[in-house]
Amino acid sequence: MVSVDTLPRTRRGVRGARWREARIALLFVLPCLLLFLAFRFGPAVAGSVLAFTDYTIGADTNWVGMENLRRLSEDPLFWRALRTTLTIAVLAVPLSILSSLGMALLVRRAFRGSKLFRSIFFLPVITSLVLAGIVFTWIFSESGPWSSVMGWFGLPDQSWLSDTTLVIPAIVVVAVWSRFGFGMLILLARLQDIPRELEEAALADGAGAWHRFRYIILPELYPALFFLGIIETTFTFQIFDTVYVMTGGGPANSSYVLVYQLYDQAFRYFDFGYASAIGLALFVMTFIVAMIQRMTLGRER
Repeated sequence: MVSVDTLPRTRRGVRGARWREARIALLFVLPCLLLFLAFRFGPAVAGSVLAFTDYTIGADTNWVGMENLRRLSEDPLFWRALRTTLTIAVLAVPLSILSSLGMALLVRRAFRGSKLFRSIFFLPVITSLVLAGIVFTWIFSESGPWSSVMGWFGLPDQSWLSDTTLVIPAIVVVAVWSRFGFGMLILLARLQDIPRELEEAALADGAGAWHRFRYIILPELYPALFFLGIIETTFTFQIFDTVYVMTGGGPANSSYVLVYQLYDQAFRYFDFGYASAIGLALFVMTFIVAMIQRMTLGRER
């Protein structure tokens, strides 16, 4: 075995120089890194601790252990909010990914006006969700254009936001509209990295559009699709702006989601301990779903 002392001096010198450069770089990065850790992970750690207390503004804080989690398990409103959140996620995530994939395939090739279409498709991502919620509230109202379109086809021309059955599809439509541009951008970047020679060779062998997509394009998109699945699931689990502006959790709590319950408990009833417990449960649920997606897509890969 060769000892360190037998290594050439130049090699040891290069390693020493690299280590010194790394330490100097770390000194420059350290202030920003500390601020990032403090403001990114500090609130998460504090919220996790508060979940086991009865903290509220203007009162003494006591350690209550698992009491808040026990309250969650016995709270019918929590289970209803959880069911509503999962329903929105089950509907919105696949629709958002499919819409993103369709738009990415549509604009992947350069043609006249392709950059304009890409910009238009991405526009909802940078649009304020509050502003979008106000506009869609009018669209789905009884006097809005959506009701008129439904009336043309002989369907009930009522407000979707005042119907306990139709309010969830309305929120899903807004969620998909506001997110598909982000997914399109991610998938488009991956599509443009696929060598065109592969598709040209398959086309020369007589492969149709479906076979080229199934055996060439789709396998190359698995990492991007996995990333989108995690991001979109996290987004739908944390949906709040749209619900707050469009429905306020109604009608009859039919659109009452977990983040809205967290908001109510924290800023309406000032029960920050219970609100933190809801946030902790939401984090655990998101983590479990992400692991399930990881194992499923990993097996597919």
